Amino acid sequence: MTLVLPAAGVLLTIGLLGLWVRRGFLVTTVDGSSMEPALRSGDRVLVRRTKRVRAGQVIVFAFPDPPNARAPVAKRDRQLLVKRAVVVPGDRVPVEWEYPDIHEIAGTAVPPGSLVVLGDNRATSWDSRHYGFVHRDRFIGVVTRRLPRSEISEVENAHRGSPPSSHG
Repeated sequence: MTLVLPAAGVLLTIGLLGLWVRRGFLVTTVDGSSMEPALRSGDRVLVRRTKRVRAGQVIVFAFPDPPNARAPVAKRDRQLLVKRAVVVPGDRVPVEWEYPDIHEIAGTAVPPGSLVVLGDNRATSWDSRHYGFVHRDRFIGVVTRRLPRSEISEVENAHRGSPPSSHG
């Protein structure tokens, strides 16, 4: 009887730790070439869930709703993008902004709670040049590291139910 209580405590601790890990982290697969050479299509990355982002960090965020969508995309159906945060709130987008600047944000200040994001491979990237600022409510988290193939199955077992892939 005395061994049951410590065992239950250990199981409870393991369960709470697993819940904390699932809520705090996400594993996703990069799909596309827009983040090359830093990340390649097929790379698995560990993402720390957070809304705090600094310039230079690679982030994962919910795909902006298409301009012709009649309603917001349901959370379970949303697609995730992986891009680099390049301009943060309060900073100005450089005037020599890269072509095409469809949303004409060059020279403007980034509003509070928003970011400007770019893919590292600008020639293939669909990013802030095309859809403007990314608002904080779309942030999922910051990429903390690329996972070596040997660690993938261990982490995936702890993250059942995470979205299957993020487009680069």
